Amino acid sequence: MSRQTFPWERSYPPGVRWDAPIRQTTLPKLLDEAVSAYGDRPAIEYRDRHISYSEIGRQADAMASALLATGIGADGALALYLPNTPYHPFAFFGGAKAGIRLVHLSPLDAERELAHKLHDSGARILVTTNLATMLTMALKLLDGGHVDRVIVGEDAVWGPSPAPVMPIPDRPDVTSFEAFTRDADPHPRWPSITADDIALLQYTGGTTGTPKGAILTHGNLTAAVAMYEAWFGPQLNTRPGEQKVICVLPLFHIYALTTILLRQIRNGNEILLRLRFDPETTLSDIETKRATAFPGVPTMWIALANYPDLEKRDFSSLIHCSSGAAPLPIEVAERFRRLTGQRLLGGWGMTETSPAGTNLPLRGPPKPGSIGIPMPGVELDIVSLEEPRTVLGVKEIGELRIRGQNVSRGYWNKPKETAEAFTPEGFLTGDIGYRDEDGYFFIVDRRKDMIISGGFNVYPQVIEQAVYEHPQVEEAAVVGIPDPYRGEAAKVFVKLKADAPGFTLDELQSFLADKLGKHEMPAALEIRDALPRTSVGKLSKVELREAERGTTERAAS
Repeated sequence: MSRQTFPWERSYPPGVRWDAPIRQTTLPKLLDEAVSAYGDRPAIEYRDRHISYSEIGRQADAMASALLATGIGADGALALYLPNTPYHPFAFFGGAKAGIRLVHLSPLDAERELAHKLHDSGARILVTTNLATMLTMALKLLDGGHVDRVIVGEDAVWGPSPAPVMPIPDRPDVTSFEAFTRDADPHPRWPSITADDIALLQYTGGTTGTPKGAILTHGNLTAAVAMYEAWFGPQLNTRPGEQKVICVLPLFHIYALTTILLRQIRNGNEILLRLRFDPETTLSDIETKRATAFPGVPTMWIALANYPDLEKRDFSSLIHCSSGAAPLPIEVAERFRRLTGQRLLGGWGMTETSPAGTNLPLRGPPKPGSIGIPMPGVELDIVSLEEPRTVLGVKEIGELRIRGQNVSRGYWNKPKETAEAFTPEGFLTGDIGYRDEDGYFFIVDRRKDMIISGGFNVYPQVIEQAVYEHPQVEEAAVVGIPDPYRGEAAKVFVKLKADAPGFTLDELQSFLADKLGKHEMPAALEIRDALPRTSVGKLSKVELREAERGTTERAAS
């Protein structure tokens, strides 16, 4: 019996099949198979210390045994409040093996947001490190009654710390990671876990209201890993253990969790784990440690593209560069290609999709601004903004809707939001875009970011792409502001390149005159020394909107 074919399949690279088998399993099984296959091979390099697959397996088993000894069961939750450190995979895989819900907390979250996520998820045990800023906050959460116990990883275990640390306090509700796992007897029988069991509550949507916990099962996460493998495996044609992948993206974010930690562990590769992004360290990892892959976000690529003497650096070890988590300015990708010869590829995905969605073929035709084509096992279409059951045709703008084994089944404790977004026909993403005749998809903006100006839909991303063409612009963000005539208008926030003289709104409008329609032309400009960022490093508009809202309210009063 023949199956339905999709328009993007004719654009697939050789060897890649949309109907490739997508294996769903559990996180403990994924790790156990990797430990069995790769044993003493290096899995992680951190501060020049190499950590083997076997060591990760031993640490995860010890953590799982210790957690189960506390009496935590399948209905329990474990909060991970961690930067990029080996304690993350130890605790992550340990919690998964114990069969409990994992909850990622961001080190950049405010206390109120952290407290909300803890209460909403039900997590009463928190794992952190003794980096001073993090342990201080963890103790505040403990003293505030938001958790019952804090487990603290000693940062000095990995060598001299680049950030201030503090002593682990001597109190009964605080335990060092080493003592917590050392004192646990090996568990006689691990809990039975299936692909349908919840593995992770990954919170999202904080910029538009109360953060929602996307429910990600073991099957969702491992299906996403299989999708990435079915896509990249035939194109990269590498063998297990051949790659060294730079990880400056935070492991508490879904992008790094799936595409770096889970996928590279599955493939026996080595992860060059770094506490934070630093351009010179990243370039050294490429030149000296011969990294083969670097997944980043646009702000990282902007920093590298503007780095002094970039064209003199050696990028010959790289076989794959990618950008994700936010739209990549076309001009930045082109500048990086001109300077280094490396093609910056990207794709699209969401927390709710674990985050597999679309990708650009490594050697496909140039499609400026495209997010690529759906990956194996992913169904994607464009539906009407007014009637989401109506599927639109080629070049018609609507909302992206996605189906696949990687897609979450809903939001934790949020039945209303779940019913609105997770329909029988697929997940309504909130992204607005279209597809072309070759099956390539394009996003013009987030539905919540769309500006309605004089009755016309205006998409900030379209304006941002045009502003990035200005030779003085390093970063740009566009938000809607009240306009007495048009209802709303666009305001551009800009960070200039070093030593750039700057420009006025009139000068910017003149530059954009042949690039934007009259309804898209920005009505205001603000040049800043820096633009706000989210925890993963992408530009954040929530602070910009709040600043504008405050300005408007003051003017009205």
